[in-house]
Amino acid sequence: MAVRARTFEYAVALADSGDVIGDRGGTPLPGSEREQWTPEHLLLAGLARCSLKSLDYHALRAGITATSSASVAGTVTRRESDGRFAFVEITVAATVTLEPEPDEAEVEALLMKGERDCFVGASLSLKPTYTWTVNGRQR
Repeated sequence: MAVRARTFEYAVALADSGDVIGDRGGTPLPGSEREQWTPEHLLLAGLARCSLKSLDYHALRAGITATSSASVAGTVTRRESDGRFAFVEITVAATVTLEPEPDEAEVEALLMKGERDCFVGASLSLKPTYTWTVNGRQR
């Protein structure tokens, strides 16, 4: 008998005002700022949040508290492969404090899981480049 994988479902609605409303409530993203918050910015923000949430999940499972922040930058231009505009480069720079501080091997394993298990990053055809600073040391 095949085991069915867990399924996660998400939905948003885009109102005629341009506001984005999530299916889980919360404050709508205002449509009046469309020029400031482009879909491309929102994708980068989603990647940052997803990567840090993924790391936090794995850290908590290991009995470690993660406090983190990140910045993400991306470049959109025509891809050489098909001539379509797309992200051709995305870089994530994250700063993390892990308490208690795990050994080097566990830090590397946590970072790998944070990158691997981010659904947003895994959904991109382009693999983001990550730079991690953990407890003051760049990786």
